Amino acid sequence: MANRPAPYTQADVTRAVKGAVAAGLTVREVIATVQGVRVICSDEKPRKPQNEWDEVCE
Repeated sequence: MANRPAPYTQADVTRAVKGAVAAGLTVREVIATVQGVRVICSDEKPRKPQNEWDEVCE
């Protein structure tokens, strides 16, 4: 059985994450597949709890 080259490298993942962070986004998830590296981002700020008891229970 021959070894195949990796479809993506750690450098590919690092490059994608650094680019998203440089754009001011918050990285939520990184998906690396044979087709490439996808970075799922969010530019939303954390929401306040909708129920006042959520703060008490934390």
